[in-house]
Amino acid sequence: MARNMLKTFGKSVAVVALAGAMLPTAAFAQRDPAYAAARASGQVGEKMDGYLGYVTPASPALRAVIEDLNIKRKAVYADKAKANNATVEEYALTSGCLLIGQTKPGEKYQAPDGSWQTRTAAPPMRDARCP
Repeated sequence: MARNMLKTFGKSVAVVALAGAMLPTAAFAQRDPAYAAARASGQVGEKMDGYLGYVTPASPALRAVIEDLNIKRKAVYADKAKANNATVEEYALTSGCLLIGQTKPGEKYQAPDGSWQTRTAAPPMRDARCP
């Protein structure tokens, strides 16, 4: 039993380390004007599952931008998960935890209860599954 717990913990640490290495690149790549404006205005936010979500109803143009970014995120998650013997869901959740942690005051994020919250100067609410 202890060996299984250690193996799971080791996998989580590897996923966290790799997710952290991926995040700055992803954040810079996603700063196109439509995305940046939607994020700044609170129309979109970081979800617990590692993807972007709609806080308010989105226009078709914004939906296209966000769906494209989510497709790109999933591709990165799949590659990194495969390389580290993790599932895409494990990798995406860990990335979601880190991305929510990187939100700035005024930005939206999904709380553990599924509600949309506005980040303050305080740390965001974290899912119990976050490493």
